[in-house]
Amino acid sequence: MAATPPPPAAALEQMSSTKMFGGRNLRFHHQSTTLDCPMTFSIYLPPSPASNLPVLYWLSGLTCTDENFIIKAGAQRAAAAAHGIDLVAPDTSPRAGFYLNATNEQWKNWHTYDYVVKELPKVLSDHSEEHQFLGTQWEGMVH
Repeated sequence: MAATPPPPAAALEQMSSTKMFGGRNLRFHHQSTTLDCPMTFSIYLPPSPASNLPVLYWLSGLTCTDENFIIKAGAQRAAAAAHGIDLVAPDTSPRAGFYLNATNEQWKNWHTYDYVVKELPKVLSDHSEEHQFLGTQWEGMVH
């Protein structure tokens, strides 16, 4: 009996691209299989030729979106100049306040921990070549 192939990578739609501090700030949209709904995230890729860049996942509070951090925090300057860090900011509002998996059947699609720890790094990994997320090991980076 043949092994079941892994599911295809979720389609990733780029919503915007902005040059910032020598790097690129990108915003994407995709259908989450974990949360069973459309999701958005932003990612900042610094102008670093280094390989294996570290990744910082910014998890905003209950009423914040990915744009709150990306637009207002100014973390891209530090990520580009001082540290060479990729920044990822998922928009988990209003599904997350504590980034946990819901245990009540009523909230069965609110498995934000699984989305951030498992699905999002896999989506990034699956699309790293297509969207030039170079130099980063996406999977296994969030704990």
